[in-house]
Amino acid sequence: MSGMLINLIIQIVAGAIGGNVAGAASKDMSLGTVGNTIAGAVGGGAGGQLLAAFIPLLAQTASTADIGALVGQVAGGGVAGAILTAIVGVIKNKMA
Repeated sequence: MSGMLINLIIQIVAGAIGGNVAGAASKDMSLGTVGNTIAGAVGGGAGGQLLAAFIPLLAQTASTADIGALVGQVAGGGVAGAILTAIVGVIKNKMA
């Protein structure tokens, strides 16, 4: 598999987890389990790719056995997923 595809999978999974953590942390921002997972996965994938573009070390996670870069991919995807879930949750609640 391509290194870029492996990075994207790591970011999407971490984003989905981050989205569910953000939804569980604040019921005001929660979109439900499926909504948190989808918003987190989208945020993790997009945010992780942006982060990898700004930090070239993270872009080569799959081609090297660097645990630091792998942790960076997981953290970047998880945080981006949580942030997007929180943003979408706040907007949804303001509109309701």
